[in-house]
Amino acid sequence: MNNFMGGLYTVSEWVMRFAVINVLWLLFNLPVVFFTGNLLLAEGQAERILYATITVVLAPFVLFPATAAMFASVRDWIIENEGTSLFLSYVNYYKQNYRKSLLGGFLFTGLWVILIVDFLFIKDTSMILAFVFIIFGLILYVLTINFFSMNAHYDMKLRVLLKNTFLITLGSPVLLLAVLLSGFVLLYASIKGPLFLLLFFSGSLIAFLAFSAFYRFYLKVTARKI
Repeated sequence: MNNFMGGLYTVSEWVMRFAVINVLWLLFNLPVVFFTGNLLLAEGQAERILYATITVVLAPFVLFPATAAMFASVRDWIIENEGTSLFLSYVNYYKQNYRKSLLGGFLFTGLWVILIVDFLFIKDTSMILAFVFIIFGLILYVLTINFFSMNAHYDMKLRVLLKNTFLITLGSPVLLLAVLLSGFVLLYASIKGPLFLLLFFSGSLIAFLAFSAFYRFYLKVTARKI
């Protein structure tokens, strides 16, 4: 009975962690969430362009710092480095990582804009090129996620951080596939499943699984050097 109650407490504690961090992430992302929602519901071309432009402008300032704080928070759970409350640790990481995640956000947002605009322009004229852009998009997704994992785990200058993110993404097919598959399975389940998954678990679960894959890769690399 004690073992059952202990297991139930552990499960409920983890559910609470994922829910709290996911809600904090959404709250800190509220402007991006609002305009992205309007973008998805927009009917006219002019409306879509307006909302897309606002979302792109906001992303480096809002989305990237909020996501960096989420990855730093789940890192603490994985390496068992928990201290202050979930809210306080999230806010502290948000403040500490803001400048670096903002600068990284400018770069990655620019890359995503270029990729998506080129894809929309080419998709109706060449299926082959459209497929190539989809492949680049998948790689860029993993690059973006690995940037957050690297940023959460290492204290590096941005240039070094970006270089190492590029190297581990292209240098480890296993890590690339793990991040890609876990992310897309969760995104698909969130879109097709009940709304509470998106509100309370999607972002934090993606961050947890992505950083877990990255941390296993880090431990293997570290063990080889010993």
